[in-house]
Amino acid sequence: MDIQLHNKTFTPFLSSKVISEAVSKVANQISKDYQNQTPLFLGILNGSFMFCADLLKEYKHNCQISFIKLASYQQNSSTGVVNQLIGLNEDLTNRSIIIVEDIVDTGTTLEKIVALLKEHSIKEFKVASLFLKPTVYNKSIPIDYVGLEIPNEFILGYGLDYDGLGRNLPEIYKLKEN
Repeated sequence: MDIQLHNKTFTPFLSSKVISEAVSKVANQISKDYQNQTPLFLGILNGSFMFCADLLKEYKHNCQISFIKLASYQQNSSTGVVNQLIGLNEDLTNRSIIIVEDIVDTGTTLEKIVALLKEHSIKEFKVASLFLKPTVYNKSIPIDYVGLEIPNEFILGYGLDYDGLGRNLPEIYKLKEN
């Protein structure tokens, strides 16, 4: 069934079962790679909160989790350029970091996150994204763990929003073509 949010109509795209299978796939891959370590999962807010919660429920080994939010402030106004991490209080020195993204499209935000993390003398980083839009991703950072590759469609649900609405939906919806 279609849903209306603000002035847009969205149609069902991915079921909660498909999402759950994608989360399990990513969790199993990370569990295999990090079984003898204690990685720090770094969720990128706001969109990744559901993916992070479900991913860690499926992860089979010791780990830590933290969340960050990106900011782009210069005095009291936004510059449009991401230049700060808010919420990163852990010592990252010589840590294995798994960046947890809800979706990677062009990779601009991810590129900035990686640059900021490298300032903290980390051991390594890997990227886990529930969704990847390979046709628009144009950066050289490897996306190590991908739940699902999707076309370049505007989606919402399962943590992703349209102007603040839709994050609580358990399925993924896409913008309906008129």
